[in-house]
Amino acid sequence: MSEIRVLKQVLKQHRTIAVVGLSADWFRPSYFAAKYMQAHGYRIVPVNPKYPQILDETCYASLADIPFDVDIVDVFRKPADTPAIAQEAVAIGAKVLWLQLGVVNTDAQRIAQDAGLTVVMDRCVKIEHARLFGGLGWFGVNTGVISAQRQIPPT
Repeated sequence: MSEIRVLKQVLKQHRTIAVVGLSADWFRPSYFAAKYMQAHGYRIVPVNPKYPQILDETCYASLADIPFDVDIVDVFRKPADTPAIAQEAVAIGAKVLWLQLGVVNTDAQRIAQDAGLTVVMDRCVKIEHARLFGGLGWFGVNTGVISAQRQIPPT
């Protein structure tokens, strides 16, 4: 139960998310998650040296290049890359280090926690937001259509 409380608190209090490893390809999980969070009022800050812009936002080569405060550092990179990213998150004064599904690294966790950051590991920010704030339907999206009546196609 306390884990749910922490997740809700993180997602309610922190509205600027630097997404490390955000792809410009619409079919990549990082793009889908960032677009969802952006549509729900979060400021998305892409961090990927390959692109100048993603989701109509300026893309930065590293966390250190971001010229304003970031609340959450959301990581879509392989686990071996995360200790260095955790150090960067600490250096820029982030409040939360969020490691996406499948991204687990106890060294990164220790670095961030020792510096006072909240750490969320092996969870998807989009899935947790949808689960906790009502945006998740049977197919991962909330269509807004609730009906038990079978739809008959026009003839």
